[in-house]
Amino acid sequence: MSRIQIEGVTRRFAGARRDAGPVTAVDRVWIDVADGEFLVLLGPSGCGKSTLLRMVAGLTAPSAGRILLDGRDITATPPRDRDLAMVFQSYALYPHLSVGRNIGFPLRTRGRRRADIDARVAEVAAVLGLEGLLDRRPRALSGGQRQRVALARALVRDPGAFLLDEPLSNLDATLRTATRAELGDLHRRLGATFLYVTHDQVEAMTMATRVAVLNGGRLEQLGTPEEVYDAPASVFVAGFIGSPAIRLLPARLWSDAGELRAVGADLEIPLGPGEDPDGRDVLVGARPEHVRLAAPGATGPLWRGTVRLVENLGGEEVAHVAVGGHDEPGSRIAVRGPRPLGLAVGNAVALTCDPDRVHLFDGAGGRRLVRAAAPTPAAPAA
Repeated sequence: MSRIQIEGVTRRFAGARRDAGPVTAVDRVWIDVADGEFLVLLGPSGCGKSTLLRMVAGLTAPSAGRILLDGRDITATPPRDRDLAMVFQSYALYPHLSVGRNIGFPLRTRGRRRADIDARVAEVAAVLGLEGLLDRRPRALSGGQRQRVALARALVRDPGAFLLDEPLSNLDATLRTATRAELGDLHRRLGATFLYVTHDQVEAMTMATRVAVLNGGRLEQLGTPEEVYDAPASVFVAGFIGSPAIRLLPARLWSDAGELRAVGADLEIPLGPGEDPDGRDVLVGARPEHVRLAAPGATGPLWRGTVRLVENLGGEEVAHVAVGGHDEPGSRIAVRGPRPLGLAVGNAVALTCDPDRVHLFDGAGGRRLVRAAAPTPAAPAA
């Protein structure tokens, strides 16, 4: 087991054209991966997550910053001396070798005795359910089995940490779900450190102890799956995580008699006690599962609009509501709940949610705005 410290790491690449400046793929990222943690690097394609993982592995050199393993600076240490095991998206198995010889390959390159290699391969194969496949070649295996062989080859070395670069992306949906569960179970049994790259939010939410959300090479938020979902730090995190995605609509803050409100076209959101004399522009929204039909005369958060689409998801329905003139498919408010919602295309509706489920972001910078808590009533005098 190992602790991995990523301290101010940056990576720049030369531009595609001679007259273009360098491209910053990773920009001053700080992450402390605790011993035994399952930390997921999450983000869209091109956000720098795989580049960051390759720098930890030693396959790509940082332009700035440093990387520590258990307190030891390994920034310039060759990959073979880092005590880290890399699992690639493509599995990278040797097609001419049997499963058993693929798994034992890292031990043979280190000159281990044949008996020791066979014993260790059998032990690891038992952990991953590969005992009956040791004599087969990779071409005779399913995608899920090949992925387990790649994991076994990493595990056989007993490394300090595992680095996994989108290891499930080549699997079909059913195998991906099953292998995801196997990985989570393996992490719990081993107690090893996992640093895992994916663009799939489901993988991040179901397996990670913490999630590092990257965008444009920068770290947008680092927190538990619950924290990044329930309290996204930025507009990007709010929109990237969650399905259907949260829809944030423009509004302006207004103060009235010590009460703060976000007001926009067809929306009015009371935010509790507060003052904002500048009337700043904000973005406001709520997760689809927290939005519901408002009762007549409701005074809480209100969005008013027209139902444009109702999707049947089996046990649930999702209604898409055009609000404030925002009628493009990507700008509608989504309402998610048990089927039937009782809504039909063309219905004029008023929507609401609990006030503490409202997400508020600065309209200019896109960062989350934290609302001050209501003052605690003073205790009565003795």
